[in-house]
Amino acid sequence: MCPDSPLVPYTITDVSDAAQAEIKSESTESIRSFSFSERVKIWLISWAGFLFIRIIGATLRYKAFLEPGCVTDSYGAGPPAIWCFWHRAVIPATYRFRNKGLAVMTSRSFDGEYIARIIQKLGFGAVRGSSSRGAVGALIGMRQQLEQGHGVVFTIDGPRGPRYVAKPGPILLGKKTGIPISCFYVAVERAWILNSWDQMIIPKPFSRAMVYASGPMYVPADATDEQMSALHLQMQETLERCRLGAERAFRSDDPAIG
Repeated sequence: MCPDSPLVPYTITDVSDAAQAEIKSESTESIRSFSFSERVKIWLISWAGFLFIRIIGATLRYKAFLEPGCVTDSYGAGPPAIWCFWHRAVIPATYRFRNKGLAVMTSRSFDGEYIARIIQKLGFGAVRGSSSRGAVGALIGMRQQLEQGHGVVFTIDGPRGPRYVAKPGPILLGKKTGIPISCFYVAVERAWILNSWDQMIIPKPFSRAMVYASGPMYVPADATDEQMSALHLQMQETLERCRLGAERAFRSDDPAIG
């Protein structure tokens, strides 16, 4: 499936001081005041989600396949990178990459609020915003995380899909920072599949999990619109290569992966 959303018509650095102040204000005020019942639900869901990921994740047996040039299997111990993966693998990915100082973009919705709290309990930073709401401020926040030495992660077809359609945020961020983009996917041998837009993976206890990570992709600082579109398509294809490569580990005895 090829991306069907065009590159968004903004840049990250070309923002005036007034706009920066507006973005900062938006980032604090746009997280609306939740009702008492919503706050209770957020508290319950965030703790339940955290405990579930910790308990199930501890039983998973992870292996990794790294393409040539991949930064490191530690995903965060080396130089900062821009990582992206498909939303459906968020549970096994969250456990695998916990406590590495990575920052993740999360939406400002009710769902985004409890997701932010879950990942913060697991050692991630939460940069608020999404492709549809607060996108400029979120990309600036992601850039600031990179400048502080933290890797950043995009659930690239989230928060609402379409499934397996990559949004262009990492390409824009890569152009403005010079930081490489790498894709990955986490496949699970045995899992429940939710009837959701992303067909989310819920790992079954004691399953094997395969991480497949790509080598880096660089975006030139002077990339034209045509080059940006081509790199967007390349990222889309790389994401799918990672997904298929990880899933293949449980469909065959491929010695290169198993």
